[in-house]
Formats: sequence, structure tokens, C-alpha cells
Amino acid sequence: MTDPFTQAAANRKVLTADESAEGRLDQWLTATLEGEFSRNRIKQLIEQGAVKVNGTVIDEPKRKIRFGDRIEIDLPEPEDPVPQGEDIPLDVLYEDDDLIVLVKPAGLVVHPGAGNWTGTLVNALIHHCGASLSGIGGVRRPGIVHRLDKDTTGVMVVAKNDAAHRHLAAQFADHGRSGPLERAYLAVVWGRPRQLRGTIDAPLGRAGDRTKRSVKREESEDAREAITHYEVVERFHEKPDASCLASLVECQLETGRTHQIRVHMAHIGNPLIGDADYGAAFRTKANLLPEAAKAVVNGFHRQALHAYLLAFEHPSTGEVMHFEAPMPEDMEELVEALRA
Repeated sequence: MTDPFTQAAANRKVLTADESAEGRLDQWLTATLEGEFSRNRIKQLIEQGAVKVNGTVIDEPKRKIRFGDRIEIDLPEPEDPVPQGEDIPLDVLYEDDDLIVLVKPAGLVVHPGAGNWTGTLVNALIHHCGASLSGIGGVRRPGIVHRLDKDTTGVMVVAKNDAAHRHLAAQFADHGRSGPLERAYLAVVWGRPRQLRGTIDAPLGRAGDRTKRSVKREESEDAREAITHYEVVERFHEKPDASCLASLVECQLETGRTHQIRVHMAHIGNPLIGDADYGAAFRTKANLLPEAAKAVVNGFHRQALHAYLLAFEHPSTGEVMHFEAPMPEDMEELVEALRA
């Protein structure tokens, strides 16, 4: 068996495809470099132009590979794991010595991680708050007690000291079952749930891809309790049989799992408009809309989800704080287009 490794350097790997080299480039590299890089990381490096085959940059992970091919991987320099403050505007609703409440816009990642080491909400908070943020979450998540997906908008609270962090984190862990914590979202979904008001009680777990989730059987090893309460607020393009093309739905979380509302609504057959991960199969439904609405829906490139309400007990005063944020402009435009 030919040794695939012909050279190793600090920032470069050079390999020669051995007898096992059949099929896709990303698959062979993942198997060859098992333990060093995940398949997602390999795919990322290829798409970023960091991989050459026989001297030619290849940016297509599916590229076929053959015995004897020479593969070079240029590894990027290690990135600083300690986030720095960045002057990113924040939409602040309230702030005191214990906490800050803000409205997160679409496209803003909450904390640094793979592929998003800068330009995050944490970078903005470090610039805004300086050294006053709670350190309990670690250097990459200072003050963060809950999250919203990158493309989900809405109200968030961030702790500015460790005592506030512990108090707020306990409320989120309790999910409001014994306290005043309340989280409500507005979602624009395809179709209409069979019941205008209901509860989705369906455990969630990983869906193969580390970033995605799916409904699991209760006995599954990674199944975690997930409960969403929903109510249809408005129906768009309703038909005589009471069905409709889309609906505005309010969702309240009893638990807070990754992608919970997105997965749960897709599970009952009503995925969020714009959700490429869980609602891609419904995209052609836009063809049933009038041309103006169709154009707006096709141009909406994120899940139509907005965390419009957040209530919690203030960690120092005990006062119940209540905050609401109106739908962002793009989602308001979407709703208005569907109404028309």
C-alpha cells in the first residue's frame, strides 16, 4: 500500500493518492486525514481554494480523484481564539449595571466560532461594554445566556456581571415553568397548521450534520425534550376549504433547543418561509402566489422568524422586565406582500 503522505509542513500537507483513491476528493481526504479534520472542515478548505490537485486549485468537493494524484492542502494560520471588540452598531432597548437588552438583526452571529471568528454580537458587546461583561460564559461567550440563530431577529438579554449571569441562566434553564421568563416569536410559515392553536411535543436531536436537528424518538440516545406552543395569528390567501398558502404564527417556547421552532413547524408540515435547511422542498409554493408576492417571497433569503417578546425577572431588583420588538422591515414587507 502506498503511503499517501509524502510531505508535512507547519502550514501545508502534501499527499499522493494511494490505491484507495476512488470517488470524491472530500471523501478520500476525510478518510485519509481521519482524526485531524472533520468532513465539514475538509469541504470548507476545498471551497476556500486551499486545496490543489496536480498543481491546480480545486474548489469543488465532489471532484473525482485517481490513484497517483498529488494533493496539496494549504492550512490557514491559526486564528486568535480571544474575541476583540469591534465597532458594530447595537440596537439597545435597555441597559444598567447588571444587563443589556438589545434587538439582534438578521445576519449577526451571536458568538465567535468556526467560520465566524469576527463580526459577531460578542465582538460588538466587548466594544460597547468593555470589561464589564460576565466571564462565566468563557472568553468566546462573555455574558451570553441564550442565543438566536444567525438569521433570526429579535430581543436578547446579555449579563454584565457573574451574579446576573447565574440568575438569568437559571431562569432560562427553568424555561419559565416556575418563574416569569417568557419568550415569544412570530413566524411566517407555509400553509396552515391543522389546528389553529396547539402544542408540539417532539424531542429533538442531531440530524447527522452537527449543525442541524430533527425530531427523534424518545428512546434515542441524543433525544432532548422540546415543546413549542403555537397559535395562528393571520392567514394569507385562504381558500374555501379553509386551507391557505401561508400563515403568520406566534410560537412560545417551553424549552429552548437549537432550531426548535424551525424543526417543529416543519415537522407538522408548515416550515418557515425562507428556511433553506428545513423548508427547501416548499419553495415552489411561491409559484401559487400573485406575481408581486411571489417576487418578495423568492427574495426572502432567511427563515421568517422574529423573537418579538422577552420577559424575565431582573437579577437585582426582582422586577419583571418585559420587552417587545416590532418585526424587522424585511419580514414586515413579506407579511404585507402576502396580505396583498
